[in-house]
Amino acid sequence: MEQSIKERIASLRGLLSENNFSAFIIPSTDPHLSEYVASHWKSREWISGFSGSAGTVVVTLEKAGLWTDSRYFLQAADQLEGSGITLFKDGLPETPSIIEWLTSEMAVGSTLGIDGKMFSVSDVEEMKNVLSKKNIAVETSLDPFESIWIDRPLMPQDPAFIYETQYSGVSCLDKIAQIRQKMEKVDVESLLISNLDEIAWALNLRGRDVKCNPFVVSYLLITDKKTIYFIAPEKLTADVSEYLSTQQVEVRGYDEINSALNELTASSLLINPARTNYDVFSAVNPSCKIVRGSSPIALLKAVRNEAEIAGIHAAMIRDGVAMVKFLRWLEMAVPTGHETELTIDEKLHEFRAAQDLYMGESFDTIAGYKEHGAIVHYSATPESCSVLKPEGFLLLDSGAQYLDGTTDITRTIALGSLTEEEKIDYTLVLKGHIAIATCKFPYGTRGAQIDVLARHALWQRGMNYLHGTGHGVGHFLSVHEGPQSIRLNEVPVLLVPGMVTSNEPGVYKGGRHGIRIENLTLVCKDVETEFGEFYRFETLTLCPICTKGIIKSLLSDTEINWLNYYHQVVFERLSPTLNAEEIAWLREKTLAI
Repeated sequence: MEQSIKERIASLRGLLSENNFSAFIIPSTDPHLSEYVASHWKSREWISGFSGSAGTVVVTLEKAGLWTDSRYFLQAADQLEGSGITLFKDGLPETPSIIEWLTSEMAVGSTLGIDGKMFSVSDVEEMKNVLSKKNIAVETSLDPFESIWIDRPLMPQDPAFIYETQYSGVSCLDKIAQIRQKMEKVDVESLLISNLDEIAWALNLRGRDVKCNPFVVSYLLITDKKTIYFIAPEKLTADVSEYLSTQQVEVRGYDEINSALNELTASSLLINPARTNYDVFSAVNPSCKIVRGSSPIALLKAVRNEAEIAGIHAAMIRDGVAMVKFLRWLEMAVPTGHETELTIDEKLHEFRAAQDLYMGESFDTIAGYKEHGAIVHYSATPESCSVLKPEGFLLLDSGAQYLDGTTDITRTIALGSLTEEEKIDYTLVLKGHIAIATCKFPYGTRGAQIDVLARHALWQRGMNYLHGTGHGVGHFLSVHEGPQSIRLNEVPVLLVPGMVTSNEPGVYKGGRHGIRIENLTLVCKDVETEFGEFYRFETLTLCPICTKGIIKSLLSDTEINWLNYYHQVVFERLSPTLNAEEIAWLREKTLAI
């Protein structure tokens, strides 16, 4: 019989007592510190019953708490009911941090337990530094779920597959050579890669281990002479094994990473302390000098080559066709009163799945109608989902994985009549979107320097949004990738040609509506003058922007011209693959305003 949440927590407490621990922290990640994790590592969900994508559980011998952000306050309160776990609303001024709470709950001289595989080097070192001042020890060696999680899902078993050079543009051998050149520049002999997206990029391998992300659970060690890939042997087909051999990649078992690091003879090892787990870091041979810094793969991967750029353009046409078919269907379906936030997600999936090279969604669709649109990462459930009516806004954020590119698009769609407030807010968000889309900037510009352009019109009316304006997007990889971004806080990474970022300003009013307009963009060269090189954004996404909510008098001539030109491009590129009825619909939606 399945254990209750209280029984699971009791089992954990029994193990803590056996090990003389006073508390244990359970995060939402995996040994690769991934955003999305395989079922095997969903320990936080198993121990608490809370299924949101972000949150941390802390269990002491007498109390338990879950910390999660505002996206999940309602869901967490519902799912934690009767569990004995207290909800801590992260981000509110009155909410203590986990460490603050622990220092008030734990006795001097007691021990906190964590699984070192689930925390970064930076996080553990900071935790130890703060708690040591309170004479609280941190023990990192215990994974309690190995023993207390009955019927724990197995490690992912799906085989890896080769990502062909026609899509990647550069062979694995050539990528490894590029990485070694970067290693030589910073004078390191070896490099440890834990990030699954960086490993997938470097080896031109993909997999199905992680929902929405085509990754293979593995580690990669690159030295000046060898490339060693740590992967469960059952995940290697004959073709993949032969391929790795031709790319001069040595294969070892996934569980051999710690022993390999302990035996490492290289004089130096580069790791990213924010993206490497503490357990593997602790296994490194003490005679090897650890150099802390960013992985050189992050920037290499962020700058698309010609084949990747051609691929994302092709993927955008197919994704745009799917979106047009869906939006046309939606317009006819809403008045029937039969569609909900969940059913439209299923229909959008149908249209995308019919496209060539489709490999799945790039993230779980966010379909928020009216007040649900104000919840930035709303996730509809059978209990919460709204029936769509021919009035107000629907915020629809979705994306797909294609072999030749990853897409991410948000449209806020007027399903019928709108209030004056909704129209004003929509137009202000559109102004911010266009400000980024039309921005030109000199070499040396960082995302934080242009983020204000997206917010200016909102700020003038006393409004704002708390998420970033733009994130990097991978190439048949993760939909959220760095190191580039467009956001208020400083990220010291230059925007350079070949980088793909989102452009997604928004505004959210609790209990009323949420608005976001998102396209993906490519940084391109613009002009070279006596003041140096200037760059611009090319909009990649091809899909009409809803014009029903626009107050034209609030737009400048430049903004109107941009929107009309964008819609002209959308029509020209998508219409050749649509039928007559779809072409007529698209022509109407892309008419000049």
